[in-house]
Amino acid sequence: MRVLVNEPVFEMEVKKSRFISYARFCPDLQCVKNLVKETRLLHEHASHVVHAAVTGKNGDLFSLSDDKEPKNTAGRPALEVVKGSDITNICILIVRYFGGTLLGTGGLVKAYGDSTKGVLFLARTEELVSKSAFTVEVAYTQYEMVKKLLLSQGCTIKNEDFKTTIIITGNIPSSLCQQVQSQLIKLTNAQAVISFTPIF
Repeated sequence: MRVLVNEPVFEMEVKKSRFISYARFCPDLQCVKNLVKETRLLHEHASHVVHAAVTGKNGDLFSLSDDKEPKNTAGRPALEVVKGSDITNICILIVRYFGGTLLGTGGLVKAYGDSTKGVLFLARTEELVSKSAFTVEVAYTQYEMVKKLLLSQGCTIKNEDFKTTIIITGNIPSSLCQQVQSQLIKLTNAQAVISFTPIF
């Protein structure tokens, strides 16, 4: 299975109806409600906000909604496209602004399927690897060598907070946690403090 490394947006028009589709990283099904809520706030005047989500290590947990479109004409075709993509931990949100012309059942299935294909075409992905969030607290004198070590071990640095000490946060493949911790202890004479929290 693969996971998103970007969150693309795709837009198309069918008989004056606008379809805007978003691909969002979604680590679990609890996250879906928040993404739908966010998208509704962004598009207050939209006719529909349809979603299709696939999560889980094996891509076997699903969520979908037609959001008042006729049953199985919106969420279902979107979900089928996502299921065929080998991507997990993803939520596709498709916003529709009704253009005044009814598309019919077949037209809706095609439009929502094509919207999903369009946004997935723009998606960049990587192999699903179990990751952990890390926090390192380090002295200014050891900052450069610690940062170099983290980057050389495949860590992704998200933030650096420069206060009395420097706090570095980011993500790391879970399989490397122990190795990085050991190297950090050696490198800083056990002065740097690191902690890990599993993400997925």
